[in-house]
Amino acid sequence: MPSIDLNSDLGESFGTWTLGDDDAMLSIVTSANVACGFHAGDPRTILDTCRAATENAVRIGAQVGYRDLAGFGRRFIDIEPADLTADVLYQMGALDGLAQASGSAIAYVKPHGALYNAIVTHREQARAVVEAVRSYDPTLPVLGLPGSVFLDEARSAGLRTVAEAFADRAYTPTGELVSRRTEGAVLSDPSEVAQRVLRLVRDGVVEAIDGSTVSVDAESICVHGDSPGAVDMALAIQTLLSDNDIDISAFV
Repeated sequence: MPSIDLNSDLGESFGTWTLGDDDAMLSIVTSANVACGFHAGDPRTILDTCRAATENAVRIGAQVGYRDLAGFGRRFIDIEPADLTADVLYQMGALDGLAQASGSAIAYVKPHGALYNAIVTHREQARAVVEAVRSYDPTLPVLGLPGSVFLDEARSAGLRTVAEAFADRAYTPTGELVSRRTEGAVLSDPSEVAQRVLRLVRDGVVEAIDGSTVSVDAESICVHGDSPGAVDMALAIQTLLSDNDIDISAFV
């Protein structure tokens, strides 16, 4: 039976501000990309998310990003590589401590937002993130966009790489994500999203924003926890994949 991992960005609430329905998503997904406090999340939120992930047997991933709470980590920062390595190490260590206190541990690393997009092509920053993961625990897999220099650098450093696709984001004809500033960049129709995922898992392709077909070879698929109707989309994906004898299971 074919299988695919389903991941989501969680633990992004802050103080009295609530973002998404983490409890509902954790009953569906198999991997949780948990905020580490730099782009979102406060210690209590992160701890509660780790506990809930552990209770649901969901793998915990460190979603590391730029130090950018005000911009939700979606603004590029021209940071020195050594500083970026230290920032990523700091975030991994903080999340791992909270995860271990919850009876689990971090199982992989996935960059967030602007950092994720930057290291598709920004080799210096990609190397800085890879160095942080390699220094902390070289057995940890990293998630990234297929064809990115980040995954190239990670493979060269001996890290396990996991190619990722996005259920609720539009693609360019070259296989990159359409900027969130562009109309149609974020998808929200559960049926449409589920059908895209089914096609991606079965055929390894996704329709780009211009109608062309893009090849995407992915082990994990992301449904953003802050997207409109995130839970409905995740449920639609779960149901459609199950109906087509495709198992949803963690890649680690």
